[in-house]
Amino acid sequence: MTGVALARGSAGEIFRVVRGVARSLRIYYAAPRRRRAMDRLYARFIRPGDLAFDIGSHVGDRIASFRRLGCRVVAVEPQPALLRVLRALYGRDPMVTIEPVALGARPGTVELMLNIDNPTVSTASHDFIAAASGAAGWSGERWTKRLPVPMTTLDALIARHGVPRFVKIDVEGYEADVLDGLSTALPGLSFEFTTIQKEVARRSLARLAALGRYRFNAALGESQSLLHAQWLDRNAIEAWLEALPHEANSGDIYALRADEAAA
Repeated sequence: MTGVALARGSAGEIFRVVRGVARSLRIYYAAPRRRRAMDRLYARFIRPGDLAFDIGSHVGDRIASFRRLGCRVVAVEPQPALLRVLRALYGRDPMVTIEPVALGARPGTVELMLNIDNPTVSTASHDFIAAASGAAGWSGERWTKRLPVPMTTLDALIARHGVPRFVKIDVEGYEADVLDGLSTALPGLSFEFTTIQKEVARRSLARLAALGRYRFNAALGESQSLLHAQWLDRNAIEAWLEALPHEANSGDIYALRADEAAA
């Protein structure tokens, strides 16, 4: 958190924040094989010189991959503790711009609900927290802090930085709201889904269908590997999603504009 926010927490709370962030750094940066797989995956979507958006940057492992692939990056992360990490890791890189905001359907302010012990699942979605309550695999999660943060839109971000070649969206149940702030079909993007909130993925797919013609693929968990040999239409990816068991937990749906998928 910022110095002010840290000062308001107890010593035990500060320790939990540091421990949670350290855990994320260890998970997302300590596996060379995972880094190589991530680079292979994103190389299908971006090339050196492209612009990529990382929405919900967390500790920045996607920023690192986009930079290894030679891209300019706009990183969006509203959590104060994680902003300190991102600024320490990437703040001196002129090819990385860090935006300390949330994204949604319209500009304004949104309440961020912080999970101090596991910051990767902090969220602006009350529905996400309600869905997690009592769900298998989520019983230990607690959102104990509330923090108002500024919110902007994907359209405003594009107006400021340019049209990205690829956008990664991972915002814990707020993905459809982020896409509601987009009014043009982008070449490629991904959004996270969870099996406790499949309706958010359905809303996201519907929004993309309203913007243009897309083809879809998917990866489960942190596998960094696309599951389908062929890119699917919306009906096929929705059928795949509906058939997923609860135990699959989460993953990412990848979308390519139809002309890009055919190239």
